[in-house]
Amino acid sequence: MGEKTYLLLLLLFVLGPVASVSLPPLILKFFNPDFNQYENKMAEHDDDILPVTGRSAMKCKQCLWPKSEDGTVVVPYNFSSKYSDSELNLFQSSMQDYETLTCVRFVPRTTEKDFLNIKSSKGCVAYVGRIGGGQMVGLDSAGCMFRGIIQHELNHALGFYHEHTRSDRDDYVTIMYQYIPPAKLEFFKKLDTNNLGLAYDYGSVMHVGKNVFSNTPGKLTIVPKPDPNVTIGQRDGLSPLDVAKINRLYQCDVCANLLNNKNGSLTSANYPSAYPNNVNCVWLIRTPSQQVTLNFEAFDVQSSPDCMSDYIKIYDGPTKNYPLLLDRTCGTGLIPPIIASTRQLLVEFSSDSSVTGVGFKALYGSVKCGGTFYIPKGTFQSPGYPNAYGPNLRCIFTITAPVDKKISVTISGFQTESGTYCTHDYLSMADGTSRWGPFCGDRTIPVIKSETNSLTLTFVSDATVQRRGFQASYIFT
Repeated sequence: MGEKTYLLLLLLFVLGPVASVSLPPLILKFFNPDFNQYENKMAEHDDDILPVTGRSAMKCKQCLWPKSEDGTVVVPYNFSSKYSDSELNLFQSSMQDYETLTCVRFVPRTTEKDFLNIKSSKGCVAYVGRIGGGQMVGLDSAGCMFRGIIQHELNHALGFYHEHTRSDRDDYVTIMYQYIPPAKLEFFKKLDTNNLGLAYDYGSVMHVGKNVFSNTPGKLTIVPKPDPNVTIGQRDGLSPLDVAKINRLYQCDVCANLLNNKNGSLTSANYPSAYPNNVNCVWLIRTPSQQVTLNFEAFDVQSSPDCMSDYIKIYDGPTKNYPLLLDRTCGTGLIPPIIASTRQLLVEFSSDSSVTGVGFKALYGSVKCGGTFYIPKGTFQSPGYPNAYGPNLRCIFTITAPVDKKISVTISGFQTESGTYCTHDYLSMADGTSRWGPFCGDRTIPVIKSETNSLTLTFVSDATVQRRGFQASYIFT
């Protein structure tokens, strides 16, 4: 019996749903990056859970991936050779979220018997939980290459069904059976799930949209209650409750927080009282768009030589593998405003076994452009460089060196709209005592050397005429 025939027979015993083992052209429409559009296309095929009979992974302990002695849950994987370098990078960054926020570690397979065999075939599909051997995860390179889709299927492999099939779902959504084709009713079957004592999550990466499999244009198959206008489902990535559920299911001893709103706040434990000893916590900030900004309202962390005892670190990305925006910092006083280069930023806080402070409170939000730099050398550029920057920008780049250092900045590839006195689009620089610019047009800018340990670059554009912009590099001297 061929693999296709075998999988189609297994569909007769499906326990719960997500993408499909249908023909690839239909699968490719399943997870359209436009979430509403992908929901409209789902009616053309089946769901994305590959079936295994006789069990519910959420209540099946032997279906979970085993925990190592160090407390991590190692999930070996093997990639198909058909994926490109950019697709492999997307897989890696999607998997790194688990490492940052949970005790799950996706690692390349060596000799392990049980592993995920990730293939560019079969659409976007996965088994629920660990089934043994080289279990297939199908992620088609032509239609599944989005962070949320990858994490959706990885969550299936970890043991999670769709959110709308939870045993308590009737308290949170109404299933509109009159708009569901008979052949698709299995997708809406309520399961005997372990809900882990955590709330129903309309924003879960495991939730589908309101019109999934609808056979009537304009009619919904899943209606939230009591408020039918609540948005459900997304494919941007793990939600805070998704993270909490993974950590609860696998009993992860981690202090990790995902902050994915447009703006919000974060504080050390017990703030404004003293934080506890022996903690290591992270906050992954992922704003819906633009670049993350972080502004500290209070900062009081035990001071020590080179901040070797208690400290805070800030990374320009979602994991500790990204460049540091702020290296080990401790003591008292406010930290200068932080602007990440993307919509993701990671804050790490660590304390040792003695002496604590009040801790910290910070507010996060987002801006269109800009950046902050505390490391000895780096590069940055205007938005879109070397393509045209956008209209109506005001980008602030702040470079801060140690008190005994100064800063040298080199600008290359400079080109903006020209204008008398540079009143339209321009770049200017200031260090508190001196000012350079404004510069505009197509010109060469001399190397700028600050007279203090801080330098601010301001890039402004108006509503008309956009050029290439600029690229900059700096070094502490």
